[in-house]
Amino acid sequence: MLIDLAKKNPLFSGKKHTETTESGIPWKVLVVDDEPDVHTVTKLALSRFKLDGRALTFINAYSAEQAKELLNQERDIAIAFIDVVMESDHAGLELVKWIREELQNKTTRLILRTGQPGQAPEEDVIVNYDINDYKAKAELDSRKLMTSVYSALRSYRDIMEIEQARRTQINHRKGLERVLEATSGLFELRTLHKFADGLLTQVATLLNLDSETLLLTCNAIDAISGHLDPVNIEILAGTGQFSNKNHITQLPEHIDRLLRNALTQKRCLYEDNCFVGYFPTKSGLINLLYMDGIDKIDDLDKKLIDIFAINVGVAFENLLLSQEVEDTQSELILRLGDVVESRSKEAANHVKRMAEYCSQLALLAGLPEYEADLLRRASPMHDIGKIAIPDAVLLKPGKLDDEEWQVMRQHPTIGHQILANSERPILKAASVIALQHHEKYDGSGYPANLKQDEIHIFARIVAIADVFDALSHARCYKTAWPLEEVLAEMRKGAAKHFDPHLLQLFIDNVDIFVKVKDNWKDN
Repeated sequence: MLIDLAKKNPLFSGKKHTETTESGIPWKVLVVDDEPDVHTVTKLALSRFKLDGRALTFINAYSAEQAKELLNQERDIAIAFIDVVMESDHAGLELVKWIREELQNKTTRLILRTGQPGQAPEEDVIVNYDINDYKAKAELDSRKLMTSVYSALRSYRDIMEIEQARRTQINHRKGLERVLEATSGLFELRTLHKFADGLLTQVATLLNLDSETLLLTCNAIDAISGHLDPVNIEILAGTGQFSNKNHITQLPEHIDRLLRNALTQKRCLYEDNCFVGYFPTKSGLINLLYMDGIDKIDDLDKKLIDIFAINVGVAFENLLLSQEVEDTQSELILRLGDVVESRSKEAANHVKRMAEYCSQLALLAGLPEYEADLLRRASPMHDIGKIAIPDAVLLKPGKLDDEEWQVMRQHPTIGHQILANSERPILKAASVIALQHHEKYDGSGYPANLKQDEIHIFARIVAIADVFDALSHARCYKTAWPLEEVLAEMRKGAAKHFDPHLLQLFIDNVDIFVKVKDNWKDN
């Protein structure tokens, strides 16, 4: 029926046609048929079709293989009309199977059309293939075609709305997870960045924004006159060109101008289709939030941004205070480690190297980033107990006798006693490390003869890092060993002194640790 109608119409030409509209983004319809007149008649019958103010645009494929190429390129096709018999008797059926199983496209509505119903019986096709409608070309007039398209498009529209809601929910949850992850470990090295990233994700999701955002911090003194020196600017979080960056060399001109305006006026601004949030902290820093593309948001959304701008300053102030406490603890621990190091005449920078060795090995072992950073901060205290060991024993250049050795073996217990009563995470970790870092994997260590997993993984990591650094550097009683000899000696201790799995990780990635060693050479 439709074929005859097309042949009477001057639009019939057997060529590929594409229809667009200015009233809204058109729905994409893919026509897959080896007969050119079928393409033309489909376009003709649906030329005045609209749903939700949107017309149709037609994409034409004359074989199943050509359809595959188009489907790989066009991921938002709403409907595909597919002929059964094309380059082979079952080309259309095979295309349907490919769309659903290999392309994993479950959203496009598939309407199978055939001029030879006996080739693909309707009941068999409906049962065995994931299609949404089946039509014989001989029975398909313009009214039935219109009805099929309305039904299919409404189904596609509803599916896409559900999918969008699902993606929004996932993004919303990811944002919450980032915030919770950050606030659950305030002493993590990048807490502020993770917290900020979570906040940006939350706001962008709630406002349905898909634009560039930037959250940065600068010193209030530098910002008094609206001065923004990229050297003194730190990116806390960002999307688009600002994602995964901590510093920038130059801000885009329009962003730089808007941020300067906010700094000069000391307030939040809505300007040039952008929002700039201004919130100073008591610690002398000013946090700035930049968002573009806000023309799509309404007054209620702007109130949400205002609430965010007010509360984010409080949140960052609390995080900065917490981080300041943790950084102060870490600085004191490192300086105490330096005191022990200098008193016992250890190699220069020993505790600094130890901290980095331990952190890197912890990450290689699969520990969470926050635990690796905790170990980095706590490990410099591993020998704190030596502060109570007499100089006659601690500084003796020769071999210790039995009585002196018993005195030296007390330093893990002393170190633990010094640190054990603290409730601070860093000091609690340091107390465990101080107590157990001379335990050995086979149970022959001291002071408690712990073995294998009885020894905390922090202490097992410290044992490897300590021996590597000791052998790699000169001491008052020895010269530095070459790397090959160091590794050969450490291999002898596998499953005896050292956790064999951790030791193998260390050896397999020794270049990482050599780089740390070279960065902290002896003075």
